[in-house]
Amino acid sequence: MVNEQSRQDDRRIDQPDGQVNDRQTEQPDAPAAGEQKAEALKTGEQAAGSQENGGQQEGTQQGDRPQDGQTDEQERYQKPPRRRRFGDRPDGYKVRTINPMNKFMPYVMPMRCDACNTYADMFDVTKTDRFCREKARQGKANFSFLHVMLAAYIRAISQRPALNRFISGQKIYARNNIQIVMTVKKTLSLDSPDTCIKVEFNPDDTIDEVYEKFNAVVTEIQSRPDEKSEFDKLNKVLTRIPGLLCRWTVKFLNFLDYFGWLPKSLLQLSPFHGSMIITSMGSLGIRPIYHHIYNFGNLPVFIAYGGRRAVVCCDKDGKASVKKYIEMKAVTDERICDGFYYASAFKIIKRHVENPELLEKRPEQVFEDID
Repeated sequence: MVNEQSRQDDRRIDQPDGQVNDRQTEQPDAPAAGEQKAEALKTGEQAAGSQENGGQQEGTQQGDRPQDGQTDEQERYQKPPRRRRFGDRPDGYKVRTINPMNKFMPYVMPMRCDACNTYADMFDVTKTDRFCREKARQGKANFSFLHVMLAAYIRAISQRPALNRFISGQKIYARNNIQIVMTVKKTLSLDSPDTCIKVEFNPDDTIDEVYEKFNAVVTEIQSRPDEKSEFDKLNKVLTRIPGLLCRWTVKFLNFLDYFGWLPKSLLQLSPFHGSMIITSMGSLGIRPIYHHIYNFGNLPVFIAYGGRRAVVCCDKDGKASVKKYIEMKAVTDERICDGFYYASAFKIIKRHVENPELLEKRPEQVFEDID
C-alpha cells in the first residue's frame, strides 16, 4: 500500500478530559496554571509562524490532494522497485505466494478458452451523461462514456490488483503496468481500415489524465491516416508469410511466449498482450456481445458495451420513471482470481461509472499485488 504516513509518534499521554494528545511529550514536572496558559499562547504563536513553512510537508504526510485539478508530482503513486527474479517475464513478475489450488488450475484448464467466465451488467448513466456533457463544455472534445469506462476499470485495478494478472506458460503473473487495447478506425468512414492501439496508464490516474493519454494516441493515429502504424507494419510482414509457414511462425511465437522469451518490443506492439481489451457495440448500433478472449497472448478480460437504452424503473414507493442504461458484457479468465474477487472488482467499476465525479480525484491508496 502507498500514501500511508511514514512516521508515527510512539508516545502519547492522557489529558485530564480523557482526550489523547499525540503532539506533546510528558514533562517530569507539571507547570502551574499561569505557566500552562503562557506556554499554550507561546505554542500557538509558534504553530502559526511555522504553518506556512511546514504546512506543505504535513499535507504530504497526511495524503492531502491538491485542489482545483492541480497535480503535485510528489503525491503521485510510485511503484516500488522490484528486482527481476528467475521465472519473471518482461511484462510481469511471477506470483509465488498464491494459493496452491490457484497454482494448479492453469494445468487443469491449460487454454484460455477453457477458463472463460461471462458477466453482464447495466449502468445507470443519468449522472454519467451529465458529467460527459460538462466535460465537453470545458473543452474536452469527444469526451464520452468510453473514457469513464476506462477510468473506472483503471481505478478497479488500483484497488483490486489481481484483476491485472495474466496466465502464461501455466504460471500466474502480475503485470508490471496497465495497458488497455482497443481497435479504432483511422477515419470515420465505412471503408476506413482498422488498427489496434495500446495505451498505458498509471493506477492512480484521474479521469482527465485518462482522457488526455487515450486521446493523444487516437489523435496521432487519425492525424496520419495514410501512414502505417508500427502495428500495421508488423501485421503486413506477418501476412506476407506463406500460409503453411505462417502457421509454424505462430506456433514458434507461442513457444517463445510460453517461456517468456518474446522480445519486449514485440510485446509492446502485440494487441494480444495487455490488461484488458474493450470494444463499443453502441457505435455499431447493436447490443453488446460476449466477445471471446484469445488463446494467443495473455489478455485476461474482454469488455463490450452497447448503446444507451431507455428502461422503465420503479422506485421503492412503486413510482415509475424512465432512465437511460448502458449494457456491459465481459468475458474473463477465471484462473487469475476467484469469483468473489471478480465480483468485488466489478462493483467498484459500477460505482465509479455511475458516479464519475469520484474519478476526478486520485485514489486514497493504491494496492500492490502479492509477491
